[in-house]
Formats: sequence, C-alpha cells, structure tokens
Amino acid sequence: MNLDILLPITLIVGVVYAIKVVVEAKSRRQMLLAADGSTEIANALLRAQERQARMASLRWGIVLIALGAGFGLIHWLGWTEVSPGLVAVLAGATGIGNLVFFAISRGREP
Repeated sequence: MNLDILLPITLIVGVVYAIKVVVEAKSRRQMLLAADGSTEIANALLRAQERQARMASLRWGIVLIALGAGFGLIHWLGWTEVSPGLVAVLAGATGIGNLVFFAISRGREP
C-alpha cells in the first residue's frame, strides 16, 4: 500500500473524529446545563444518548456483518474485476443490513 496516500487520509480521519468528539461533548454539556439542575431531566438526557450510541453500534455491527457476507459471496463467486454485479452485491448487502437493523430496532422501542 502506498503510504503517501494512506498517511494523509488517516490524518484527516483522525482530525475529523477528534472534532466530532469535542462537538458532541460540548453539546452534551450544554444540554445538561439547560436542564437547570433537574437530575431527572439530566438522567433522561444521558439515558437517551446512551441508548442512541448503543443503537448506532448495533446498526454498524449488522451492516458490517452484511457487507462481510457480501464480500464473502463475491470471493466465493470468483469475481476479481469491479463490475455492476459486484457493486450490486455490496449495495444489496448494505441494504439488507440496514433492513435487519430496522426490524431489530422496531422491537426494542419503548
């Protein structure tokens, strides 16, 4: 792999992730301050954020497993060239992963 390309991409991804973490922490702090010291509201906000983070992890886990299955199918079929069929398998695997997440998350709604 060409490090001249990989290193800047990794640096950009790291900087973007760091900015995302800082912005989320600042918005969480502002929400807690807006709760005006009410522990019930603050706890509800924190529980909602925790649930949202768990659901995001569940979604990405399911989508990545579906994509892994898609790549496995591509390998099993022996496709080595990028073709519309290969792209369709990966797009279909991503769609199936999202639909599975939707079905699972519907049963978990309060």
